[in-house]
Formats: sequence, structure tokens, C-alpha cells
Amino acid sequence: MNSGNSVTPGALPVQPSKYNWLFKYKLYHIPFWFVYHYLWWSLTIGSAWMALHNAFFSPYAIKNCFYVIFQAIGVYFNLYFLMPRFLEKGYYVRYIGLLILTILCTAALIVPGYYVSAWVAGDTMQNLYQADPGQYVRFFKINTFPSTVASTTLAMSIKLTKNWIQAKRKEQLLEKEKLETELKFLRSQFNPHFLFNTINSIFVLIHKNPSMASESLAKFSDLLRYQLYECNEQQIPLSQELTYLENFIELQKLRQDHNHVEMTLDISQHPAGDLAIAPFVLIPFIENAFKHVSQRKDQANWIRMDLRFDHHSLHLDITNSISAQYQSRELIHHGGIGLKNVQRRLDLIYPGKHDLKIQRDSDQFRVTLQLQLSRISTPEPVSIEV
Repeated sequence: MNSGNSVTPGALPVQPSKYNWLFKYKLYHIPFWFVYHYLWWSLTIGSAWMALHNAFFSPYAIKNCFYVIFQAIGVYFNLYFLMPRFLEKGYYVRYIGLLILTILCTAALIVPGYYVSAWVAGDTMQNLYQADPGQYVRFFKINTFPSTVASTTLAMSIKLTKNWIQAKRKEQLLEKEKLETELKFLRSQFNPHFLFNTINSIFVLIHKNPSMASESLAKFSDLLRYQLYECNEQQIPLSQELTYLENFIELQKLRQDHNHVEMTLDISQHPAGDLAIAPFVLIPFIENAFKHVSQRKDQANWIRMDLRFDHHSLHLDITNSISAQYQSRELIHHGGIGLKNVQRRLDLIYPGKHDLKIQRDSDQFRVTLQLQLSRISTPEPVSIEV
């Protein structure tokens, strides 16, 4: 009987943390300020134990509360009012002026804490602070102003560092989302030129070699199935990607003039089938070679590809001849996601685990890629208790 509440088998109910309120209302800032001022006082008087006693168990505790309360107010006024309204909007002169005014007012409001602590303790300023009551400016210049500047600087440093980290993460996330969008676009459609030429080549083969036409049509069907349905994960089995590459190469051969283009393709036996690879990482390099190989009739035109494996490392070396007048920019910006976008994908998916080199000489274009592959992650079995 269904009670209306669906529970995923094997999943534990998420319990709200009893400390959520501590972070929701930022109450953890309170002990931070007490610890900060305790450390400041410890460095000032040179004794951690004496600073602890003076800060919490002596008449100085009242003065310490003035530091904690007013500096916290000044810091948060800067972080949550001045910075968003002036600094982040580019009003730098106005912001600096208001920040200096905030620091001066905060430091000035802390000084009365010295007098209040002496009054509550029933003692004199001379006994407690070795200073006359008329030395207000002395407390401001030597004590409250430097301390307020230090606390404001520390808080701004933490805030700006946090904002910078968040901005970098957002930038990386947007970059990743952009690349994933481009990858989905690549999956969703073929290069029309390749599509029409492949169909036309198969159509011609129907009359010349029906057996080869049937085999080519099967490879073309596998190519479509893989691109549309079988590569929707971030990591797929290496064997699937290699099968896709082999089918792609065989279909590309149908479009090439074998009298003018010499193809040397060497794909070594790949390792065990438990290795994974990101889909469509290798295909742009191979597509680039077939698309931009030279078509000269007076000289040799060639494509050479070597794909081999060393334990978990993949090594791809692909070279193609190019015409002398070929524009280098066309080698970088072409079809699909392009070589530059593939390089960005490699930087995001395989940081520190790949080595890509792209070289262009007067008569050839070469790509070498070394990729450290990972194993296929298998989900852990879920035990269901009844």
C-alpha cells in the first residue's frame, strides 16, 4: 500500500544538520572576532595566558567588547554596503573616501571603551592604562586606529579572495557548460558535407560492388547509432570509441581518391576493455586530416596515423600533407568543435593528464597526443533492506 511518500531503495533520508542555523545566520563570525582580538592582544602584550585573563576575566573585558562590537560593525558595513554599492560598481574614489571615514569613525567609537571599563571597575585611567583621562587622541593613534585598519584589511582580503575563487569557479563552470553544449551540438548532427558524400559514395557502390555497399551502409548505421545514442556519458568504454573511429575512417576512405591519396593507418591492439575515454576527443584530429589533406596531382598526398597504447596511456600521432598555399587559420577553425575547442576540453577533462602538440610545416600538418586514461567506474551494489 502506497502511503504517498516515495523513498528510493537503499537511500538514507537526508537529515537537516542541527548546525545549519549557525551558518545561515553567520553566527560563527562571533567566535572568530573574539579569537582575532585575543591573538592581537597576545602579540601586543607578549603573553597568551595574560591576554586570555585580561580579555575575559578583568576590567579590560569591557574594553575588549568595544573592540569586538564596533570593529565588527565597521567591517560588515564595508563588506556588505560599501563594497557592493561603490567598489564593485567602479566608484573607486567615492569608495576609498567612505572607507577611510568608516575606519576613522569605528576607531573613534572604540576609545570610550577605555573610559567605560575604568568607570565600571571603579579605578583610574592612570592605574589601568598608565595614561591621563585627557589622552583620548593617544588611545586613538596608538591603539584603536591601527587595530581597526588591521581588522578591516584582513576582512577585505578574505572577502576579495573568496570572491575571486567563486568567480574562477563560475568561469570554469561556464566554460565547461559551453563545451558540453558544443559537444551536444556535435553529437546531434553530422557535417552535412560528410553526410551527403558518404551517402552518394554508398549509392555508387550499390552498382559497382553491392557487397561493399552493404558493409559500408552497416558501418554508416553504426556511426549514426553511436553518435546519437551511445555516447551520452562523460566517460565511455574505450572499445566503443575505437570502433567509432574505425567506422569513420572506413567511410572517409570511400570519399578519397586512392590514386592520389596514400593512407597509412596503424591502430595497435588496445588494452583490456576496462579503460574509459571522453567521447569525441580523438575524432576532430582524424577529421582534420581527412578534410584538409592536400589534393595535388603532381606530388604525393598522404595521411599517416599511428594509434598505440602503453598500459593506461594512449598515444596518437597523425600527419597529413597540405598544400603550400594553405592558410593556417583554416587548420584551426573547421567543422564541429574544432581543434581549439578540443584542446580546451582536454584541459578541463584531463588536467595534467595529457600532452597535445600541434605542428604545421611547409608541407605537412601533425598532431601528437598523449592521454592518460582512467578505468571505467562501476557503481557499487546497493543493498535493499525490506
